[in-house]
Amino acid sequence: MTTTRRFALGVLATSIMLVGQTSHAEITDNEIRIGYLADMTGPYRDPIGPQGLDAIQMAIEDVGGSVAGADIVVFSADDRNSPDVGSSIVREWIDERNVDMVTGLVASSVTLAAVRLLEEENRLGLVNGAVSSGVTNESCSPNHIHWVYDTWAMSNGTAKAITQEGHQNWYLLSADYSFGHALEGDVERVVLENGGSIVGKARHPFPSNDFSSFLLQAQASGADVIALNNAGSDTINAITTAGEFGITQAGQVLAGMVLFSTDVRSIGLDAAQGLQFTKAWYYDLNDETRAWAERFRERTGSMPTMVHAGLYSSTLHYLQAVDAIGTDEAQAVRQQMADTPIDDIFATCGYIREDGRMVHDMYLVEVKTPEESQNEDDLFRVVRTIPAEEAFRPLSDSKCHLVANGT
Repeated sequence: MTTTRRFALGVLATSIMLVGQTSHAEITDNEIRIGYLADMTGPYRDPIGPQGLDAIQMAIEDVGGSVAGADIVVFSADDRNSPDVGSSIVREWIDERNVDMVTGLVASSVTLAAVRLLEEENRLGLVNGAVSSGVTNESCSPNHIHWVYDTWAMSNGTAKAITQEGHQNWYLLSADYSFGHALEGDVERVVLENGGSIVGKARHPFPSNDFSSFLLQAQASGADVIALNNAGSDTINAITTAGEFGITQAGQVLAGMVLFSTDVRSIGLDAAQGLQFTKAWYYDLNDETRAWAERFRERTGSMPTMVHAGLYSSTLHYLQAVDAIGTDEAQAVRQQMADTPIDDIFATCGYIREDGRMVHDMYLVEVKTPEESQNEDDLFRVVRTIPAEEAFRPLSDSKCHLVANGT
């Protein structure tokens, strides 16, 4: 992309209808139909899962319950982290329920299968949970937008900082599916670009409860840093096992590449203190984020994760775009989203590039010690804000066919 930016702004159990006002001729069936596809019962349940529906519902409420005179209907389903299951659900939603937009999209393998269907049928996908940077790189399409984070951004923030601190030799432990593979590749790239080296690699089954043999290999490698290229319960289990083996106490650095506030609570500050990692959003960033987070907690009983905030932001942006142009046609809505800056509780001056990447500031954070923490929700301190233009893969390196200079 040149110096000219293209900007953009931008439920509940099985089907919730919020009554709208008068019908609008440009809205299909006089309804906006949203599908929320996510891991509701597996390793990504806590950081995303069922509470993602609450975030979506909050966005619907904040636009007044209807847009362009149309009712809003939401469907939800558990993809069980299976591409076959996820594809089947999306196909049914398109063929039988005429869904306009699918959001959530958590496991990268499920997401990559789902977005192919959305492109075939000209529906819109808002990817909030999946981390693989390939979603808007080699697998980009004109029918989906990647909102919260990606493996390029997460590795660029964390691996770069740790390597530049002098921890040069890395061991990569990765989840054995598309997300883990993408994160492994991005971490390796950042480490090598910053003068480090990779002394060993291993891939574990997804999901996994037993990390003993993998971490013993990593420990024996003599690496300065052990990178955990996984997420959710896999990361929790790996960090807990590392604590039992005394890995960090012996001097090795444990680097969690994708960590959520829910993970840190599960691990506890005693075990997690000092961990540095990259976040797309944190509820304690400012007065606005804290106020929204309190609304979320009143509704759900817990504080939101960065993906919950992304689900709210992307849904709000989508609905505002539909309202502005009076149609739910996918390409028209995507263009409107890309033409409008994103300024909300998730991002300031965010924008959507031609590859579908929503670009915004990221944050390098560190887990506080138990002594530093003022309450159960006081988990991190921001070490550094990573500016939007630095946070994500530059378009000059893009393999997306939608980019003018892409390869």
